[in-house]
Amino acid sequence: MASLKQRTNGTWRARYRDDDGKEHARHFKLKRDGQAWLDEVASSRLTGTYVAPAAQRMTLAEFYREWVEHQLWAEGTRRLADRALSGCTFADVPFGKLKRSHGESYVKALASTLAASTVKTRVRYVRIVLHAAVLDRRLAQDPLEGVKLPAIRKAEHAMRIPTSAEVTAIRDELEPAYRSLVDVMAYAGLRIGEAAGLQVGDVGFLSGRSIHVQRQVQNRVGHLDVLPPKHGSERVVPVPDELLLRLSRHVETIGVHGDDGWFFGRPPSPTALRHYFVNACRAAGVTGVTPHDLRHHYASGLIRAGLDAVAVAKAMGHSSPSITLEVYAHLWPDAADRTRAAAASLMTSSEDSADQLRTAGE
Repeated sequence: MASLKQRTNGTWRARYRDDDGKEHARHFKLKRDGQAWLDEVASSRLTGTYVAPAAQRMTLAEFYREWVEHQLWAEGTRRLADRALSGCTFADVPFGKLKRSHGESYVKALASTLAASTVKTRVRYVRIVLHAAVLDRRLAQDPLEGVKLPAIRKAEHAMRIPTSAEVTAIRDELEPAYRSLVDVMAYAGLRIGEAAGLQVGDVGFLSGRSIHVQRQVQNRVGHLDVLPPKHGSERVVPVPDELLLRLSRHVETIGVHGDDGWFFGRPPSPTALRHYFVNACRAAGVTGVTPHDLRHHYASGLIRAGLDAVAVAKAMGHSSPSITLEVYAHLWPDAADRTRAAAASLMTSSEDSADQLRTAGE
């Protein structure tokens, strides 16, 4: 119920009651301004974008502190969200005063110091919180909606896939105790944190001929955390016999650590393992290769062997084949290549059939 009445001093009092029965009022010098305000309120209530005036005084930072405690997030996800929100330039602006320009300024500030991919990640986490505020009727509209983000370099140009010779050269420069680290990353696709978490019981030497990726190690200030793999990444990876043989030799000649049988430490620090890897690259004369690039080496081999996106996603520990395609689509033969190959196969089959008919006729 809304009303618009003139007061004795000549001003106009516009008022309405919200869904909870609470009355809200404002005073205007002109009748048309009061009516415009009431029309705006009525429109927002019809479209579902209405936000009570009290809620509009809340800030993003205040909402996040309240909202985040109810989220079922892994520790790593919470840490990334905290980092994104702590750097949001409009986190302390009341919701009722947020504008698109705030979102544009925030993205510009991020882009001035961070890589495009990092900007995308930070904005995604902030938008998750903004979306929650909209659903909770605290915020009318996401100020980052439609804001253009910096272009991310295409995967085919940015991705560094080490050659087999480079992988071998890096492996040879590592101390014997860490050579199998390269093996499980380059030939089973483990992330470095997953490789750090590898235990002898995870390897099916006799049954399964596989590696069960079921934990990861992450560096924290002053300590290490042993956690489950990132969401959707726990997996059983079929591995070749040669890799099983190398891991078996590692156990026999190097040994494992502790009662749990850690391969590379008790447990090892991923940061330390990266340091060993960088030194091996330098000694081998290999530049521009990171531990994560060994996963690209593994994925490219699977794709060249003809595995489809679903199979590659399962082996890589991607939560969805769409992620695999987003990262590696450029490595699959395009439709034109597949069409040519299929037609060539048909032609070869037709020629073979014709030869067989001629031979039979003779």
